[in-house]
Amino acid sequence: MHIAWLGKKTPFCGNVTYGREITNALMERGYRVTFLHFAQPQRSTLADAPSDCSEVSLPSLFKSQIFTIPALKSGKLLVKALRQLQPDLVHASLTLSPLDFRLPEICAALNLPLIATFHPAFDRRVRSLTSGTQHLTYQLYAPCLAHYDRVIVFSDLQRDLLIKLGVPEPTLVVIPNGVDTQRYCPGPSGAKADLGAEQLFVYQGRLSPEKNVEALLRGWRQADMGRRCKLAIIGSGPLEASLKLFYGEDDDILWLGFLAEEQRRIDLLRAADGFILPSLVEGLSLSLLEAMACGAACIATDAGADGEVLANGAGIVLDTQRVSAQLQTILPIFRDHPEITQLLGRKARERVEQRYTLSANLSQLEGLYAEVKAEQGLKIGAGPRTLTNSKP
Repeated sequence: MHIAWLGKKTPFCGNVTYGREITNALMERGYRVTFLHFAQPQRSTLADAPSDCSEVSLPSLFKSQIFTIPALKSGKLLVKALRQLQPDLVHASLTLSPLDFRLPEICAALNLPLIATFHPAFDRRVRSLTSGTQHLTYQLYAPCLAHYDRVIVFSDLQRDLLIKLGVPEPTLVVIPNGVDTQRYCPGPSGAKADLGAEQLFVYQGRLSPEKNVEALLRGWRQADMGRRCKLAIIGSGPLEASLKLFYGEDDDILWLGFLAEEQRRIDLLRAADGFILPSLVEGLSLSLLEAMACGAACIATDAGADGEVLANGAGIVLDTQRVSAQLQTILPIFRDHPEITQLLGRKARERVEQRYTLSANLSQLEGLYAEVKAEQGLKIGAGPRTLTNSKP
């Protein structure tokens, strides 16, 4: 089966990781995948590559970790590419772009089945400006998502929210994020020695308001963990400079920045006595799943599906409010009782193996592809229709 995958390659974010992991795994299972993604105009290619091309770039005016603004001609180029590629199915890992809203029209006119993966973070309750903004994103997208053949979400909570907003229940399919448990697994690591830490705690993610990293740093400082404990901050983002200004002088806080080398990230997660994710809103954090797979004891807020992942003993679940105060109590317990972190690390690994493996994710996705493709075959009584009145 030939899959046209529309997603992101830069800048680095969970959507990029999701697209890379899924498409690589699909190709390993024998699928042909053409990756269509946005690039700056000077680096974009016209969508006139040969039909065996594995990558097609579309012009964009702006890209960020959150949203994308395509160039005016990107719609026409996408149509041209799909006509030439003639894939069996289009899978859009939605980039929060205006083009997302046109995809159902484009694919219907070309008689192509269309599946979306809907990533935006959410909170089950609107408790802050950030969670309210994310809820508005769901409200904006719901009418459009109703016209996709299927929409993949990561949790029952996310599905229920979209159903309340009018997306038909049969359209929604829950396929959680999955992690490669062969690569991400417990094992030896020299990271503690490299960092001069007897105990190591890790945050991995963007340094942006919705991630609530300042609450983590404040809680760490209030907990007074001592110099033998280190907190490694992995990632970058718009708040990096201001956070370093207020917390950068403490030598027990290590600012590692964005780490492109995957093995280095794995080594840090293997060494971690605790992994902390204080987000105000989330989807289903791949960073959290990676830490769990590496056997780290995990602390995360109940934003998005993260609380669901850690429920019933697989980790510690925090309320999104008063995160600093909760961490002030919990972190010293982790420091003083390593037997607790070891137990939680084992339970975290078991939870991932039971529910969140990439292999199981792919098997569900393959079944969905076959189902949607069969449904499309029943709909088609003639060749592809011609697009009319289609704006760029």
